[in-house]
Parts: sequence; structure tokens; C-alpha cells
Amino acid sequence: MIICCLDLEGVLVPEIWIQVSKKTGIDALKYTTRDIPHYDVLMRRRLSILKKEKIRLKDIQKVIARIQPMPGAKAFLDKLRGHQQVVILSDTFEQFAKPLMTKLGYPALFCNSLEVDRKGFIADYHLRQKNGKANAVRALKSIGFKVHAAGDSYNDITMLKAADRGVLFNPPANIIKEFPKFKIARNYKQLLNALS
Repeated sequence: MIICCLDLEGVLVPEIWIQVSKKTGIDALKYTTRDIPHYDVLMRRRLSILKKEKIRLKDIQKVIARIQPMPGAKAFLDKLRGHQQVVILSDTFEQFAKPLMTKLGYPALFCNSLEVDRKGFIADYHLRQKNGKANAVRALKSIGFKVHAAGDSYNDITMLKAADRGVLFNPPANIIKEFPKFKIARNYKQLLNALS
């Protein structure tokens, strides 16, 4: 049996932090794991900016509530789930994900969590586990599943390497150059074919 592991942001929905950057006008929040390969460096930078700018969790959740899946994402996900089981492996957070999962038809999601202080500010973040995407793939393989995976960013590379089949979906040029061995899909039809 095949299980497909998909990244969330950049594959099924727009990047949350880019949307927050646009809404707040804070250009420094636009950077994602497509730009900065070290997740902790990126998150510490984000938390510092949120604190300085006095942006609360509820402010980010308001932006997320307006985010729609990328055009064709829901139909792609439905077709893929008709062929194989699907798990979303994301570095997003429980406190961000619910409205997005509702719009995608409630796929299984493994993600991280935020620590929020009494005033509603994000104080810290907690990984489900270090290198969680790749570890999830290895765990699924250890119980007899064949795993196909797709992502678009630096934080997806270990997942793609651990999978039996790894596909980059609309990756930026820097990632294509650094990781030329992965197949690239530019649209959902190509991605469905690459994962099936």
C-alpha cells in the first residue's frame, strides 16, 4: 500500500507568512523555507518581528481565515486520495491549520504547535519532533508502507530523500539547482502523475 506525504504551504495553500507579510506590510515576514534553509533561524526571526511589531496570534489567524487553497488543490487532493492514503506533513502549527484543513476536506495532518502567552502573543514554537517530516516517512516505511512525497522547500528535502519517490512541486530555482535529482511537477496534473 502507498501513502503519499505532502507538504502543505506552497503545495496546497499559499505560504501563510507571505500572506501575513502582505497584510501587515512587514516585508521581513515574507521569507519562508524556500529562502532560508534553517527552520529555527527562520522561526526565531519571525518571533522576534512579531514581538517587536506587537502582532498577536489572533491577528495571524484572521489572515489565515481568508486564505484559500491554491486553484485546483482540493480537486487534486480528492483525486489523489482516490488512489492512495494521504498525510500532510507540515511545519505549520495546530493554531494555524484548522481553517485550511476545513477548506481541503480534512486530510490527516502532522504539524507543530505554538506556545502562546496570556496576552495572546506567540512566545515560542515546539516541533512535534526534530526532522519530523523525514522521521514520519521512515516510520511509515518501517510498518510496511511504500511512501511517495511532494514538497517545494528546503524543509521538504529530507522527506523527499527518505521517501521511495520524491517530487518537487514548483520549487524555486535555487532548490532545483541544489537538488537536481528530484523530479519536478509544475501543475497538479503532473504532480498526480508523478505520485501515482
